[in-house]
Amino acid sequence: MTIDPFSPLLGQPQAVELLTQAVKQNRVAPAYLFVGIDGVGKTLAARCFVELLFSAQTRNIASLPSRLRQGNHPDLLWVQPTYQYQGKRLTAAEATEKNLKRKAPPVIRLEQIREITEFLGRPPLESGRNVVVLESAQTMAESAANALLKTLEEPGQATLILIAPSPESVLPTLLSRCQRVPFYRLDTKSLTQVLTQTGHEEILQHPAVLSVAAGSPGSAIASYEQLQIIPETLLQNLTKAPSSYRHALELAKTIAQELDTETQLWLVDYLQQSYWQQWHQAEIIHKLEQARKSLLCYAQPRLVWECTFIALFRYL
Repeated sequence: MTIDPFSPLLGQPQAVELLTQAVKQNRVAPAYLFVGIDGVGKTLAARCFVELLFSAQTRNIASLPSRLRQGNHPDLLWVQPTYQYQGKRLTAAEATEKNLKRKAPPVIRLEQIREITEFLGRPPLESGRNVVVLESAQTMAESAANALLKTLEEPGQATLILIAPSPESVLPTLLSRCQRVPFYRLDTKSLTQVLTQTGHEEILQHPAVLSVAAGSPGSAIASYEQLQIIPETLLQNLTKAPSSYRHALELAKTIAQELDTETQLWLVDYLQQSYWQQWHQAEIIHKLEQARKSLLCYAQPRLVWECTFIALFRYL
């Protein structure tokens, strides 16, 4: 019995049909751009597509899925944005393992593009093509993107898959050389199915988290994990309007002391959804949006939250 590599991917029938037909009709493009918001299955789709591309040629077909997950297939190069740390490149996951806190986000570097060129310079070993996947392709600096452009113009026996949040997030010169594959927000039924199948049913009991996710299972899971970071007592206090000026100042102090900037930015999203469900007041959402902009501009967090909660107390 033939197993469909795309069976784990839910809620993206258009992408599945496009990619499946490309293989069936032997019309696989030299380069693809998978675009859509985070957490809707782009990375999973890339893994499924690679499995489909390799399944016809790889000799040890039974071990193919596990080899792809482990990243040890000789004809696959999976590229992720990295940090530079003590002369080494670290992915976001590796930086987290080392408890490294970085102010700037990870990026795909020029030397990683050079490694792609070197990888594609040899013929495939087990399958009919080499495959390169670039996660968060929008993080490439212009120099890296221009270096990749030369590879896209003459990929040889290869297929490249770029993953990005939107077409506008990558250079037009790259976009013009890729076949675009759109990924969409999941409907409620598909979102529920994904969360249930992945063992995250408890998230379905948190409407504000689901609202923040906006049809993205990955964002729902990430938001729920952020929710667990916030002390329960603090969260209970935050879901109600401040009862006094003193209460507003105490909340601001606690947030600044106990939550890092990333969690504070997530909290803005969560409170916007939670407060809207309670009060349906656009002015409150506007105040929180101002708080987000101030945090992103590296304003003093305690002062940002003091102004926000004092304004909230006055308004309500």
